[in-house]
Amino acid sequence: MEITGKVLVTGGDGFIGSHLVEYLLQCGYQVRALTYYNSFNYWGHLEEFYKDYSGQLEVVSGDIRDPGICEKICEEIEIVFHLAALIPIPYSYIAPHSYVQTNVEGTLNMLTSALKNKVRRFVHTSTSEVYGTAKYTPIDENHPLNPQSPYAATKLGADKLAISFYLSFGLEVVVVRPFNTYGPRQSARAVIPTVILQALKSNEIYLGNVDTSRDFNYVSDTVEGIVLAGLQDTFIGQEINIGSGKAYKIIEIVDMISEILGKELKVRTDPDRIRPEKSEVKILLCSSEKIRKICNWQPKVSIQEGLKKTVEWFKRHQRAYKSDIYNV
Repeated sequence: MEITGKVLVTGGDGFIGSHLVEYLLQCGYQVRALTYYNSFNYWGHLEEFYKDYSGQLEVVSGDIRDPGICEKICEEIEIVFHLAALIPIPYSYIAPHSYVQTNVEGTLNMLTSALKNKVRRFVHTSTSEVYGTAKYTPIDENHPLNPQSPYAATKLGADKLAISFYLSFGLEVVVVRPFNTYGPRQSARAVIPTVILQALKSNEIYLGNVDTSRDFNYVSDTVEGIVLAGLQDTFIGQEINIGSGKAYKIIEIVDMISEILGKELKVRTDPDRIRPEKSEVKILLCSSEKIRKICNWQPKVSIQEGLKKTVEWFKRHQRAYKSDIYNV
């Protein structure tokens, strides 16, 4: 698919969403970005660069839980990149109903609005958490689906809703499934920012289970994968994994950050940060053979290089984070 019209990115104010918006703008596309409404008119991470793209970027504040907003933002849109979601896993144990409203009902609102407005393609962003603890590795798109948290369950529900709109109504849907993304602008609820922010202030850091393994991907690689997969006609009606094919234990990530900062870090276990035993996903390791073969995509940023870039960004922005409290 070649983009000739306007692109919509929901969740454009967030971590991956803001990087995706910036990437699309750099490619020369006209972009409409949905940011989560707040009374401060604060546009999240778009604040860092929106002034550089006057006339090319349109920012709309709203909420995907509102059908009217969804219908309005889909007007005159050729392709939707849908990233808006409620994502922190620990908070999904506390407020699961909110996840159904945003991740399931919100996605349904977006799909319905895209169909009504004759949007050409809908790229829905999933998560590797829908697989649960790996039954085999690397995890390909045929791996059993076993969401182990309310967050993961609602994301899987949204995935299947999206595919159903392709099967039932002919809406061109591609489901992209990134594994763990990290990098500048990430929320402190994620493990890598948690380690970095604590390590910048102390030699002691508090974490949950450090023996779980994740396939970490630098945000620029994830964003490129989302765009390549989303524009690939072959992938219509399919789910596409995006990951490096390498997994690291959390304790290994701590050691790498320790080396980058040049300080010895002592890990303390915080019981509040440990997932319920049956909900803990022990390993996620991606097989991205499909996108590599069809789109010639592969990660460009190594874990060492990516962590260095991320540490440097958080050094400059640590005042924006509350590193002394647990970000659920």
